[in-house]
Amino acid sequence: MNWYDLLRGLHIIAVIAWMAGMMYLPRLYAYHTETAPPGSEFDAHFKVWEAKLLKIIINPSMVITWIFGLSLIMYHVHAMGQGWAFLLQPWILLKLALVTFLSGWHGMLAGARKKIAAGERPRSAKFWRATNEIPFLIAIVAVLAVTLEFGGR
Repeated sequence: MNWYDLLRGLHIIAVIAWMAGMMYLPRLYAYHTETAPPGSEFDAHFKVWEAKLLKIIINPSMVITWIFGLSLIMYHVHAMGQGWAFLLQPWILLKLALVTFLSGWHGMLAGARKKIAAGERPRSAKFWRATNEIPFLIAIVAVLAVTLEFGGR
């Protein structure tokens, strides 16, 4: 069995789930903000949908993404014999920076859910629509950084 390809495949699957959830949640926030006044029945439905999306899909897939990503780093360092200097290559530095940003974005989305659930509307529907593609754009750059390994080899 090729362990590297298995780890990489599982990592990609986790990233897909994470990005899908992170792209959908801001869209839910946009609809929630513009169509469901606090305390309404529809507001209660949105709260459930948003909480489940975070707790069942987004949070676990982020954790799994990090676990498999760190496993891939360890595989590069130890099994492939690249050593820790591998982490200084431009493409992996960029990927790690982007994943760190996405993790922070994830935290911002989770914090916004708490505020929205409390009846606050911290951002406009326009803001949520404008930002819901951020995870996808970052994922494009991260995937290209890894597949092209620019500045490496």
